[in-house]
Amino acid sequence: MFCTAFRLCAQDSAMEAWGKVLDATTHKGIEANIHYSSIPTGSIYGRFVDSTFSFPIFGVVKYQITAEAKGYNPRTVILDPKEIDDHRVVRNIVLTPSGEAIRLSHLNFSQGKAHIQPQSYQELDEVVQMMNDNEKIVIQLEGHTDNLGNAKANLKLSEKRVEAVKKYLVSKGISKNRVKTKAFGGTHLLTNDISPEARNLNRRVEMRILRSQ
Repeated sequence: MFCTAFRLCAQDSAMEAWGKVLDATTHKGIEANIHYSSIPTGSIYGRFVDSTFSFPIFGVVKYQITAEAKGYNPRTVILDPKEIDDHRVVRNIVLTPSGEAIRLSHLNFSQGKAHIQPQSYQELDEVVQMMNDNEKIVIQLEGHTDNLGNAKANLKLSEKRVEAVKKYLVSKGISKNRVKTKAFGGTHLLTNDISPEARNLNRRVEMRILRSQ
């Protein structure tokens, strides 16, 4: 079978990328325009319309996968072959409705500080890939804390954290004009519970896509 550098034969690879595109609220599958490409060259790529995806992966090259669906915010994830389990790397893509904020759920800071912990970098790099893929995207980073402690201090902390995230994105080549910030402190809680789990839920940075076209 003839294979080009752009469309490689599936049987040449023992590894596979696989995942679903899901609604953030219902967790049901969404038919989406899905496209993937190898990072950084893009020499391996493909696209299809479906609620699931699978394609062969080769060597240790990372891939970016973007899902776009009508009525939803686009989302890009980065797939790393190092995460392989039984010859398959599984990564679902969760989409939120257009206009709604997207929680950066793997973004963590040192307690009480604005220092971004290294395990957060992959999710931020996914934001960078998405914005590089569509140079019209403008986002707003929204910072939140819990409501315990001094309200002014919480507001300041949420401000410092979104500015730290913006600084990271700009350091990766994203124009500062494409990244707006807004701090809320502890005024926009997801829950009024004061358990450790609830407090962690309230402490978050969210991303709102202001413009994508």
